[in-house]
Amino acid sequence: MKPADRVARHVAALPPSGIRVFFDIVSDMKDAVSLSVGEPDFPTPWNISESAIYAIERGHTHYTSNAGILPLREKICEYYKVRYNVSYQPEEAIVTVGASEGIDLALRALIDPGDEVIVPAPSYVSYAPGVVLAGGVPVSAVVSTENACKLTPDALKKLITPRTKAMILPYPNNPTGAILTEEELKALAEVLLESNVIVISDEIYSELTYGKRHVSIASIPGMRERTIVLNGFSKAFSMTGWRLGYILAPQALITPMLRIHQYVIMCASTMSQYAGLEALRSGLEENFATVEKMVAEYNKRRRVIVDGLRKIGLPCFEPEGAFYAFPNIGATGLSSEEFCTRLLREQKIAIVPGTAFGQSGEGYARISYAASMDNIRFALKGIEAFVQSL
Repeated sequence: MKPADRVARHVAALPPSGIRVFFDIVSDMKDAVSLSVGEPDFPTPWNISESAIYAIERGHTHYTSNAGILPLREKICEYYKVRYNVSYQPEEAIVTVGASEGIDLALRALIDPGDEVIVPAPSYVSYAPGVVLAGGVPVSAVVSTENACKLTPDALKKLITPRTKAMILPYPNNPTGAILTEEELKALAEVLLESNVIVISDEIYSELTYGKRHVSIASIPGMRERTIVLNGFSKAFSMTGWRLGYILAPQALITPMLRIHQYVIMCASTMSQYAGLEALRSGLEENFATVEKMVAEYNKRRRVIVDGLRKIGLPCFEPEGAFYAFPNIGATGLSSEEFCTRLLREQKIAIVPGTAFGQSGEGYARISYAASMDNIRFALKGIEAFVQSL
């Protein structure tokens, strides 16, 4: 018997994450500069870290309730009411191991074999594989720079079939940096309200917008009862390693997700939960001043990298959220994979091929500006030298 032959076919067929492939190469390469992973370069604010230390000192090192500690769930609900004008009760919240667990829980709770899930493309690497692992069929809704990388009502309407169970709404978007305004969300809602489609709204970058405030689709009339909101602490509070996220949804949807969470996870890290409680407590009291400072710095980096790429001759969509630039590298004559592989080998600069986010990303590359200004400027010089060498 060959053990490899016993692996489930749908799992064996999954490709490795295109992001992690380049990250792993860089970790073994001396002097390489990585703009590949979406991880803030800011340290976790000290008051947040200190609260976790204090929790350990007080003996909060045991399991919590499956859904998470009540004070944190209360604070999450307060946060969504204050920031995004959506009301939830603590029993409609689950604290998860990052927003990534939320994606998995939502899909597994909803999908029966063969159900279709609409996934805007290009988008985060976990969505389509997550649909497959849940037994569903991912249906790509390809967006383009002509539509500012936004999902349109007409495109959505054409993709909904009797087998469509859910759609993922990933805005602010990774990798494009696109956002959706309240008017655009209302237009999508008009289509969705005529269907039985559940929305999985990944709002992990909700605090990272430039010039326009994030609007949750759950705040649109009629959408709260058919929306699963995913969010977390990794991006806004620079807490990637804490692995802390949450789900907000009406009781009929939260209950089956909690049931899965009980069996496979038990609960999120107790110390991380106390850190998250402090993050939201201090944020609400200080009107998220610390977060706003980080966003202001990201905005400076955004301008430098977008302007720099355009001067090099690489057209770049204007990102309005998250911390990624998504330049078009088609004029170089190289595929996305070739461009990024050669750039890493010849200039020791790591960025991610657009195809890591789906085949619609061919001809593009994702560059994270959640990095120091020095590294961004160094990377731009290297990219310029590489493009000129072609």
